[in-house]
Amino acid sequence: MADMSLIEQSATALVARLQNGEVSPHDLLDALEARIGEVDGHVNALPTLCFDRARAHADDVLKKPVGDRGLLAGMPVPIKDLADVEGVRSTCGSLIFADTVPEVSDVLVTHLEAEGGIVYAKSNTPEFGAGANTFNEVFGRTLNPWNTSRSAAGSSGGAAVALATGMAWLAHGSDMGGSLRNPASFNNICGMRPSPGRVAVSRFSQVDGNLGQEGPMARNVEDLALLFDAMCGEEPGDPVSKPRPQTSFLDQTRSGWRPKRVAFSRDLGITPVDPEVARIVEAAARRFEEAGVVFEDAQPDLSEAHECFQVLRALSFAISMKPLLDAHRDKLKPEVIWNIEQGLALSADDVARAEHQRAAMFQRGLEFFNTYDLLLCPATIVSPYPVEHRFVEECDGHKFGNYVEWLAIAYAFTNICAPALSIPAGFTAEDLPVGIQIVGRPNCDGQVLAGGKLLQDILGLHKLLPIDPRG
Repeated sequence: MADMSLIEQSATALVARLQNGEVSPHDLLDALEARIGEVDGHVNALPTLCFDRARAHADDVLKKPVGDRGLLAGMPVPIKDLADVEGVRSTCGSLIFADTVPEVSDVLVTHLEAEGGIVYAKSNTPEFGAGANTFNEVFGRTLNPWNTSRSAAGSSGGAAVALATGMAWLAHGSDMGGSLRNPASFNNICGMRPSPGRVAVSRFSQVDGNLGQEGPMARNVEDLALLFDAMCGEEPGDPVSKPRPQTSFLDQTRSGWRPKRVAFSRDLGITPVDPEVARIVEAAARRFEEAGVVFEDAQPDLSEAHECFQVLRALSFAISMKPLLDAHRDKLKPEVIWNIEQGLALSADDVARAEHQRAAMFQRGLEFFNTYDLLLCPATIVSPYPVEHRFVEECDGHKFGNYVEWLAIAYAFTNICAPALSIPAGFTAEDLPVGIQIVGRPNCDGQVLAGGKLLQDILGLHKLLPIDPRG
């Protein structure tokens, strides 16, 4: 019989128990399978399961000496359904690939498995990760466990819900315009978009593209850092990938480093924010003062964020997805078609201007972080909205021009290549989660994690997980 007490333990604690033989990967898989049977029917977070494959991989891990079992030592991890897993249905949330079973895994999956990660499920995502609400024509909607009438956000919505409900201890996600950070905010979990190149991926279209990044998700910052360490590393097939740091991210997280000076901005000067969300996040950010940190209102100039990101995002859609538009237009959702067509209509002047804007914002960001160790702001501008809404159309009296614009508080940092972490900040009057975004200088991921742990430990909201879905 499955030991359900395992579900409430942290990933770092369980890896320690795996390493000393107190539990086996099979114990963890049994507990997960039972938990999924109890709750996933209410939230639809993990539509594809592969426990037979997982148990075979667990057997392989157990055949190795303990010291050779990797950083995860047999810890189960679900993979977002945008990344291929060998022998497992991998759909990208699209009818075009609804029956696809790849023969080769994505590089990020092979790296995780080499570190003792065991894939047992694919997490739900919107079609091709487009749109910050997790629904698609293959598997349907993923629901927010804090209130199942609300959106789980996206595009890593299935992963976030699995974590919040105890169907995962760790989870893989990806992020272009907030796809890790938005669902983290909506589900009271942690999600991090790393600096570009930290996590190697298989490259099929833009060999040097860095708008989209793979990253870790977990219930607390230390668990997230553990998964981040397992995801990191160079790969010949990814020319922009970086080597692992000399000091692990978990050790950096636990180092006791604390910022001397942090900046707070409620809106980065570029977007409306729901007033209740802004109040909750500011109250959480000010808790840094309890640790002796200087707290000031400030932000870098990110005024070109909208035009820059939307041009470069559209370009990436055109490069990677034009063949799908040509062959399967009838199977693509309208938002994806719009993004591809926006990209195809761009001129060389449009792209050149966007790249110059990005470079200028990047330089201003570097200068800003000469003064401030961290920048704090909302992770998402609203609390979880009704799940039947495809995206946020309006906030605080401002109507957005398209389905992407409401994500500016996240994609502003995509533009400047800054590592950005979302952790729980508090709850609205309706008991819906709100996340705070913690941002640092490019390639200073460890400081972002250490700062996140400091604030997390002050706030204590990670201790509320896991939960049962609530109607």
